[in-house]
Amino acid sequence: MFNTKNLSFYALAAWWSIVSISAVQAHILMKKPTSLGYRGNQYVTSADYDLNFPIKGPQFPCKLFHKDNARGAGRSVETWPAGSTQSFSLEGAAIHGGGSCQASLSYDNGGTFKVLKSWIGSCPVENGGTFSFLVPKTAASGDALFAWTWFNKIGNREMYMNCAQVTITGGGSGLGTEYPRTFVAQIGTNECTVPEGIAVEFPHPGAVVQRGDGNKSAPPKGVDCV
Repeated sequence: MFNTKNLSFYALAAWWSIVSISAVQAHILMKKPTSLGYRGNQYVTSADYDLNFPIKGPQFPCKLFHKDNARGAGRSVETWPAGSTQSFSLEGAAIHGGGSCQASLSYDNGGTFKVLKSWIGSCPVENGGTFSFLVPKTAASGDALFAWTWFNKIGNREMYMNCAQVTITGGGSGLGTEYPRTFVAQIGTNECTVPEGIAVEFPHPGAVVQRGDGNKSAPPKGVDCV
């Protein structure tokens, strides 16, 4: 343990600043579209400075911020025409070797999320990165909850999730059965976990899949891995 007893006040302050900055940069979060609870969200009145940390079972989905007006619930931050190409951007330093991510939409305020695109391997990348996806032409018009989920490749077996309120325009009949539910594991709501050291192969990634890490992946283990 680092000994702070012999540090001057100013040296201690500088040391603590470095530690604090490191803690803030410890993980990854979604900065665009601006996440519920994110300090950069214009509608947030109570920012979550641990937004880049993994979620636990009681926090699923969205750390429950989709029900919290102080965290920006119910306030759309972007408008996406159905059939358009959109993107999400991430920030943070520790990518834990990358891993696998999904982009999803919910039309029932977080009750059900359906996958728009899966990245198996190489997500996220150094310095966060920007990832593009197609909003289906059949996506229904109206308010929707967008989610980015991530399963890290190296480190503790965790699940990360950030959400944002968006508005879909010019839509169709809705997302049908060809759009699977978002994969969930490692948060205590089921007995499913992902391997360490290799990107997880989503059991139901959907029709749009982008692969990285030399196509090296492995399926999850346990039960309820859907």
